[in-house]
Amino acid sequence: MKDTGWDHRLVVRADGRNLIGHAGVVLLRKVADRVGLTRALAAALPRGSGPGWRDRGMALVQLACAIALGARNVLETGQLQQHWRALFPCPVSDSTLRRTLEAIDGPVVARIERVRAVARRMVWTLLALRPGGFPWITVCGRVLRGWYVLDLDATIVTCTSSKEGAAGTFKGSYGHHPLGAWVANTRECVAMLLRPGNAASNDVADHKSVLTAALRQLPLPLWSKLLVRIDGAAFSHGLLEHLQALTTSRRRVRWVTGWAINTADGEAVALLPESVWTCALRQDGAVHEITGPDGEVLSYQVAELTGMRDLAGWPDGIRLIVRRVKPSRRDAKKLTVFEKHTGWRYQTVATNIPAHHGLSSVPGSGQDWFIDALYRDHAEVEDRVKAIKKVGLGLLPSKSWQLNAAWVLAAALAADLDAWTRLLLLHDKPELAAAEPATIRRKLYHLPARLTAHARRRVLHLDRTWPWTTAFTTAWQRAHQLPAPT
Repeated sequence: MKDTGWDHRLVVRADGRNLIGHAGVVLLRKVADRVGLTRALAAALPRGSGPGWRDRGMALVQLACAIALGARNVLETGQLQQHWRALFPCPVSDSTLRRTLEAIDGPVVARIERVRAVARRMVWTLLALRPGGFPWITVCGRVLRGWYVLDLDATIVTCTSSKEGAAGTFKGSYGHHPLGAWVANTRECVAMLLRPGNAASNDVADHKSVLTAALRQLPLPLWSKLLVRIDGAAFSHGLLEHLQALTTSRRRVRWVTGWAINTADGEAVALLPESVWTCALRQDGAVHEITGPDGEVLSYQVAELTGMRDLAGWPDGIRLIVRRVKPSRRDAKKLTVFEKHTGWRYQTVATNIPAHHGLSSVPGSGQDWFIDALYRDHAEVEDRVKAIKKVGLGLLPSKSWQLNAAWVLAAALAADLDAWTRLLLLHDKPELAAAEPATIRRKLYHLPARLTAHARRRVLHLDRTWPWTTAFTTAWQRAHQLPAPT
């Protein structure tokens, strides 16, 4: 076989010095310092004394940075830190990181959550001051200005060994079943509850716990407007009544949830005249159409079901919106007897958004087609779930429940740092701000560099030909311009 010649006179030597393998860590760490997270965590975690003592708040931040860069356990965190030893003084050992996780018990968790809330308030203040202001979501081409949107969803974290709390899941797998909450506006994961694998998807107490933790994290202003979206797991009297009770004199809460169709719902749908069905819309405002099995164009249709259904015993002001579409061959085995009889596949949504007023300052938001699109936009939380499973939650590294719960909290901190870096430093780079974890690591976080010192300054040298070098240097300048914590 002919030699290609690319390796002619190529010599490999392990004699490099001050090489930084994952230079993007400086962005994450700088954001943590500027929003006050590092200093506040130092006060929240237990302190010690002695010449060998390491600041556990700084250790937790280093762990969060490593998780954001792809570390899946404490050992990989220590290995990643070898790439940064020229940047950060006093590297943290594996044993110190483990002791840091062991120290995160109930009272420490409460203090860390308060620290996260304070740092988040700082970030949201900075977001309001940046060009474009705070990010508001858009549904059907309408901007939900002034509305903070909270999405809840659960996921399954599988494991192959016997870990505390691991059990068979409702999907037939084995592992844990955590439940989390995300802010749709900023893509932040504000709450994550580790649960056993056999935890029920519609557990009311767990949803209440996550909602309470999420509300503590949200730096909502007075007279705030909050929209909560949950899938069919919210179909219960207890949870819907709890959502209804979240509205106070200083906070207006609207919610959109899934609704399990039963016999009474089928009978109500059968009473709907054909004239009340209207076309469903996509998120851009276009008619939602699909191509049928025979090449024909089919439209999703929606209608108001509230007046046709007895809703006694459910929260006051509840509305039901039903959606139908011609089933595909893939859906044939999932159809109910009623759906087979009518030739349509149905999905029902429950909400407390009033028909006449809708969401304040959002025209048309009380219409059935808007509420249907608003609920379907909740599906974006699946992308947030996939992202956090790439940022620490995809593997619980210990057999201990307490250590795994502490790891989940560290993963939430890593998700915070990743989201804040994108929001504050990369807001004008949509290809990076909305990139998948693997993509932003390849383009930005894992960028190699060389560290030199001259005239009492340290200089991090990047490859000038790398396509995202300018984005990196701009992000670093913006990080330096963030106000220092007081």
